[in-house]
Amino acid sequence: MKIEVKDNNIEQALRVLKRKLQRDGFFKVIKLKSVYEKPSEKKKRILQENVKRVKKLNKLKNRI
Repeated sequence: MKIEVKDNNIEQALRVLKRKLQRDGFFKVIKLKSVYEKPSEKKKRILQENVKRVKKLNKLKNRI
């Protein structure tokens, strides 16, 4: 990943970097890896994420 700093504006470059990392899901992965997650909890979380994703896709399909 490459971020260009324009006119020595580091604050703007950091905001762009943070936005790109958030879109990639970097912060979510770091949060999940920071504590141990039992296998049963992991399966439950993945199932809930899948259900949420399917509902969102169905909602978008119904709009069109």
